[in-house]
Amino acid sequence: MSFPDLLDLYPDLAEGVRGKLTANQPLSAVTWFRTGGPAQLMFQPADEQDLALFLQKLPADVPVLPVGLGSNLLIRDGGLPGVVIRLSAKGFGHIEQIGDNRIRAGAAVPDKRLAEAAARDGLGGFAFYTGIPGALGGALRMNAGAHGTETRERMVELVALDRAGQRHVLTNAEMGYAYRQSSASRDLIFTGAVFEGVPASPEDIREEMAAVVAHREKAQPIREKTGGSTFKNPEGNSAWKLVDAAGCRGLTIGGAQMSELHCNFMINTGSATGHDLELLGETVRMRVLQATGVPLEWEIKRLGAFGPEGAIEPFLGQYGEAV
Repeated sequence: MSFPDLLDLYPDLAEGVRGKLTANQPLSAVTWFRTGGPAQLMFQPADEQDLALFLQKLPADVPVLPVGLGSNLLIRDGGLPGVVIRLSAKGFGHIEQIGDNRIRAGAAVPDKRLAEAAARDGLGGFAFYTGIPGALGGALRMNAGAHGTETRERMVELVALDRAGQRHVLTNAEMGYAYRQSSASRDLIFTGAVFEGVPASPEDIREEMAAVVAHREKAQPIREKTGGSTFKNPEGNSAWKLVDAAGCRGLTIGGAQMSELHCNFMINTGSATGHDLELLGETVRMRVLQATGVPLEWEIKRLGAFGPEGAIEPFLGQYGEAV
């Protein structure tokens, strides 16, 4: 399917904009699942000023969504109406040490690259990012974490543009961080942040990073088309243990499967649609609740319009539970 071209509907939208504008850009090309319909319009701004200008020109009723490396994202088959903002490495991929054990980095920097830069500078506390296959914009939004450390422990302040293109600086406290989430307005587009580490020897940091990589390669299906952890860990429990207890390891619907290696990872075995993946996830939630009494919550973000196969109702929503 395709959407009406926003550049035809709003001919002045591109005036003065230096970044790349693409109508009906297939999002299957930019998500790790390799599924999903198109973005009505994708914008790759040249820099923060270019993004601000575009947002100021864009009508307020047009939806806007920033998308990073697409590692924790399930785009539905009907695609995303409105504008998808995809920050470029050239405009938002900077990293610089600014003293006081601090690093400033752009939101398009891959998490792993920040860990590498911190190691070179002898700053500890960032090795956990080695095992997170996303970019900093997403990490800042969802308080990404692994191996006992979370983004909120390292982030000092961040810069964001609001829907009107106005610039804001938010402190750690203003982000309202909790487990795998923040309370920051969904209208904010993060463009960069300042992080703080602790002095450590590069040798010790490298050893810690190597341990993270070794664990990930052994325990996770990293060479598959996957979106990372599918469900959040309930308090005092592990999502994978609950999925396993419900008999869902290896469960398959269409081209979607719960990994045999790590059963909290969904994978596209090659022909999965967004519908297959979301239906599999909801089926797992149903079986886990029936088997264990525990309601699982999605960690993967599911966005967009449903395709021709129709909508998938959230299973737990039928019971008045959080979805």
